[in-house]
Amino acid sequence: MKDLVEFIAKALVNEPGAVEVSEVHGENGLVVELKVAPGDLGKVIGRQGRTARSLRTIVAAAGQKSRKRVVLEIVE
Repeated sequence: MKDLVEFIAKALVNEPGAVEVSEVHGENGLVVELKVAPGDLGKVIGRQGRTARSLRTIVAAAGQKSRKRVVLEIVE
């Protein structure tokens, strides 16, 4: 899951070296945290949050395949 989010995020941003993805196992499932450079935050979120919503949908669908609840959080 971490590799999937990292691949997509690096394709979206101008500074792919600043992309950091971490996984946190919680009570309700897996939380994937995405950190990008401050200048690239708008590109990851998108207009009216469309890109972020799409990323969350992809992550949730991939989690369904492995029967786990997966949540994507974009950290500033």
